[in-house]
Amino acid sequence: QVQVVESGGGLVQAGGSLRLSCAASGRTFSSYSMGWFRQAPGKEREFVAAISWSGGSTLYADSVKGRFTVSRDNAKNTVYLQMINLKPEDTAVYYCAADRGYSGAYAYRSVVYDYWGQGTQVTVSS
Repeated sequence: QVQVVESGGGLVQAGGSLRLSCAASGRTFSSYSMGWFRQAPGKEREFVAAISWSGGSTLYADSVKGRFTVSRDNAKNTVYLQMINLKPEDTAVYYCAADRGYSGAYAYRSVVYDYWGQGTQVTVSS
């Protein structure tokens, strides 16, 4: 079983920035596509961003496009989510997930992911 652990969440003012990290175990990390999802209280989990195994292809939800950037460092078994110009509606628990295969345009679907972290809280104050 692959372990996925998120970190970097916290409290930030609207317009501020935050970088989340996702550390995954296993020597096969570089073969995984990775995704970020978030869930606000009382809301369904929603897709945020995804990155292919090589880092050469990314996908973003329209709500975060231009503000969030997903990247990865396979040597460190880590994926990042750089968030700028944060808004109160970005407040949620953010989850990192690993896909053993490659789902391409279907990376926005949570069902394609095999391993999930426990989440890290991001709170944006107005």
